[in-house]
Amino acid sequence: MASIKPFRALRPQPSLAKDVAARPYDVLNSQEAKAEAAGNPNSFYHVSKSEIDLPEATDVHSSAVYEKAAENLQRLTQEGTLFQDPEPYYYIYKLVMDGRAQTGLVCGSSIADYNNGIIKKHEFTRPEKEQDRVNHITATRAQTGNVFLAYNDVPELNVIIDNWMKNQPAYDFTAADGISHTIWVVKDADVIKEITSLFAEKVPATYIADGHHRAASAALVNKAGGNTDDAGNYFLTTIFPASQLAILDYNRVVKDLNGLSKAELISRLEYDFLVEEVGHHPHKPSVLHEFSMYIDKTWYRLVAQEGTYSHDPIGILDVTILQENVLDKHLGIKDQRTDKRIDFVGGIRGLEGLAKRVDSGEMAVAFALFPVTIQQLFDIADSGNVMPPKSTWFEPKLRDGLLTHVI
Repeated sequence: MASIKPFRALRPQPSLAKDVAARPYDVLNSQEAKAEAAGNPNSFYHVSKSEIDLPEATDVHSSAVYEKAAENLQRLTQEGTLFQDPEPYYYIYKLVMDGRAQTGLVCGSSIADYNNGIIKKHEFTRPEKEQDRVNHITATRAQTGNVFLAYNDVPELNVIIDNWMKNQPAYDFTAADGISHTIWVVKDADVIKEITSLFAEKVPATYIADGHHRAASAALVNKAGGNTDDAGNYFLTTIFPASQLAILDYNRVVKDLNGLSKAELISRLEYDFLVEEVGHHPHKPSVLHEFSMYIDKTWYRLVAQEGTYSHDPIGILDVTILQENVLDKHLGIKDQRTDKRIDFVGGIRGLEGLAKRVDSGEMAVAFALFPVTIQQLFDIADSGNVMPPKSTWFEPKLRDGLLTHVI
């Protein structure tokens, strides 16, 4: 069963929360972070993307970057921008994007659970990305990046969280991108104990939705013995009930047709798909196994035909069907991780983002997919398998800097 703990968050003064809050370090590049932090010494980008305070030629993986992150975190604390809670608490974090709300519990999750498979994964991690986060944690003595977990709903937990949200929040602001962030601090010892017990009694597993590298790096730091106390046996997570979550589509664009003409590609696709031309207006897939293709200023609807794909947890995924029956079979893309002819477009950019890449001449064809479901993610993680690359896109994103776990 899941083991979680309250923790003493390092967090901003209420009046400075909006200034401090930063998008996750891995969703923007150094130039974008520098622009967003311009004129704002309190921005957490000075910690999470500390290369913005160093010469532009600086290698983002150099020791100078990690040392600067530690220096900036210390500065924000010494100046009083950030303070650490005197006792371990739980925190409730609500995000609202485009009218849809999701609320999670911010806590420490057990690294032993991660190692033992109670915290389930669905992606491979890359050693160089793990090492980057290991270096950052080791230098700052803090987990600054939040790992996004999901679990099957427990009604009793939902009631506790809903009731606590009737209290005054510690933070409540809307960021520049229109996403609102509200955080409550759970200080009541009895409520804290009840939450901990309910996870231990009723949550057999949690699932990493976003943050595989952050979780892996916390486990590596723990294994190396670099922890000063028991806090290092847990890592920073926000755990959401499955009913609150929505996965966005993660779409593909391809540079060329692998020597085929448009007519030849469509003819070949008809072996595995029902192909229907739908015109110049964007067509969004509405069910599993339905795809959209954009080529030569025209949208097509593709429906995978029964018998052309398998029904195991991986084979039934639309990203697998697209890979096997389109990208590999006709466009010569064997490995989406390494092939430079393919790129990925998060559903947050809409179908217009796909059409723009093709109309510009940069890409030859685009494919839109129906989003992976939460249940599919759970099924794959339960089976011990991993998803193909770039299968899920979660929005809204948790902000860095609002709740940091000091180890």
